[in-house]
Amino acid sequence: TYSSLSEDLVFVDNEVVEKLSEGLISHYLPDLQRSKLALQELTQNQVILLDTLEQEITKFRECNSLLDINAMFTEAKCYHNKLVNIRKEMMMLHEKTTKLKKRALKLQQQKHKEALEREQQQEKELERERQLIAKPAKRT
Repeated sequence: TYSSLSEDLVFVDNEVVEKLSEGLISHYLPDLQRSKLALQELTQNQVILLDTLEQEITKFRECNSLLDINAMFTEAKCYHNKLVNIRKEMMMLHEKTTKLKKRALKLQQQKHKEALEREQQQEKELERERQLIAKPAKRT
């Protein structure tokens, strides 16, 4: 059992372990640092949002009359409708630009094809002219 136990033991050089550790750390550390920065930014944004939300809650609590609240909801509904219309318009414009891009690509491909066909036709005509040129007969 002692011989099988000694076979299971592996002796590793500390320098190798240190270099492997440094390599592993250098591989993952940049991603972890970027993630840390992103999380810090998200946390800051969340704090800002919470503060803004608290301010809005305070504003709602300060509203005393029902008329103010109704006017605010009416205005919010108006802006919501405007946003919906803008979104529809943007989607329509996106569709139109997509269609125009496809059409432009087709036209470009068609022009390229026509240019190739013209070039081939010119080559055929040049070859035909070469074949039509009289060649002097060899004297025997």
